[in-house]
Formats: sequence, C-alpha cells, structure tokens
Amino acid sequence: MTIHPLVNTEQAEAWNGYEGHHWADHADRWDAAVGGVNNPLLAAAALSEDQQVLDIGCGTGQTTRLAARRARRAMGIDLSAPMLARARATATEQGIGNVQFQQGDAQIHPFDEAAYDVAISRGAIMFFADPVAAFTNILRALRPGGRLAFVCPQDMHRNDWFTAPVTALLGHPPTPSDPDDAPGMFSLADPPRIHHVLSQAGFHDVTTTPVTVPMIYGRDAADAATFFLSSGPVRHQLHGADRTTVNQALDAVTTALRPYEHPDGVRFSAAWWLATATCP
Repeated sequence: MTIHPLVNTEQAEAWNGYEGHHWADHADRWDAAVGGVNNPLLAAAALSEDQQVLDIGCGTGQTTRLAARRARRAMGIDLSAPMLARARATATEQGIGNVQFQQGDAQIHPFDEAAYDVAISRGAIMFFADPVAAFTNILRALRPGGRLAFVCPQDMHRNDWFTAPVTALLGHPPTPSDPDDAPGMFSLADPPRIHHVLSQAGFHDVTTTPVTVPMIYGRDAADAATFFLSSGPVRHQLHGADRTTVNQALDAVTTALRPYEHPDGVRFSAAWWLATATCP
C-alpha cells in the first residue's frame, strides 16, 4: 500500500482520532442531518452513466455511493481511516461495486491527470491549509470541460444549527475565525472568496447559488444536546471539566434547542452555498 504525504496534518489527526470515529460510529445520524443538500449537489453535478466521479472529503461515503448509482464509477477520497472503513463496509452491504475509496489528502494527492469528469464535495472543502493549491490539484484531476460542484455553509449567523448550541455552550455568540481565511467550517462563507479561490486555481464559469434545506439534529432537544456534546470539538472544549460543569452545559444547550423542536425532531433551516465551476 502506498502512503502519500499530508499537509493538512491537524485535520488528519482529528479525523483519524475521536472525531473520525464519532462520525463513523454515527454515520446514519450525520447523513440524516446533512443529507438535505444531496439532491441539490447531485443535480448541479449533472452526472451521467458514462462519467467518472471524484468525491472530495467523502467521509463515510454517502455522496460517493449516490454518485456511483448515477455514473460509471465513483472514487471517494478522505483523510479519515475510520470513516473510510465505514464507507467501504456500507458500499459492500449495499452491493455497490463501481465505487472505490482512497485515504489521502486531496490538497496534494497525486491524482491521475484528467481522470475524472466531475468532482463533488458535501461540506468538506473548507478545511484545506492552502485552498488555492488544493483546488489547483483537483483541477488537474479533471478532464478539460470537467465540472466541479460542492456545497459549503453560508455565514455562521445564518445557521442556527451552529450558533444556537454554541452560544449556549460558550455563554456568548461565536465569532469568526481569525484570520477570516483560516481553515474552518465557515472559511468559504463569503461568495467573493469562493470566486477568488476557484479562479486563482484555474477554474472558469464560477457560480454560487444559495440553498436552504432542513437539518434534523435529534429526536428532541435533550437527545440533540447530548449528541452535540459528544461531537469532537465540543468534547475537546469540555475536556477536563467536572461533572457539574458538563451537566450545566448540557442543560444550557438543551434549553437553547427547545425552540427548534418539531414533530419530526429538532429541525433547523441550514443555509448553504452551492458552488459550481468548470475546467477549461
């Protein structure tokens, strides 16, 4: 097995540690939470049965499997070994044979040149250490005229699924990363930045379209709060805290999520950007 180098080492550590195992162990729940963007993403990708698809940051592989059902073959790449193990197992269980998963860093991975017709990504392209270099590498993997389609969150303050529990946890509203272009969940929340990064990487015909979809976060407020506190970043935030502090955090987040309870669960409106571009 060939081991390729990494440049996003901090992300690799997280996604091969607790965070990756958490997503792998709760793949169905995470897919249900963010799966509302699947249809807009795949519609923008405009896949056909003769195409080769590259799924960037494929995680546990739901979008890769969906792409494989529409295309000739799909390959998912991700930093996380535990998530890829879950992706391979699920593909086998579902009898999807035209799919492949590769552990690697998409920013520097030695993709075969012009090997893919379409590249997609569901919320996984905001964490590159050097996004221009990463998208330049992805561009190299696309054939001339190939298509890129991805979704990423809009501004955090348009996404209560993030701000409501985080504000309750911190005791104050969250603030953007410093600097604004640092890797992170909302690093591509500004459409001009998306256009700049993709254009600098060599893509043409860059578009950004707002998409709002429901996000189901749990059965009820208590269930959603417990799940939120078990996620990697929050678990890190509470590391070393005593039981009283943890219980206070759980109570605060539960209270903050109650206004979002609906008959089908804790439901938010999630605001995303759907970005597309073409390879010249």
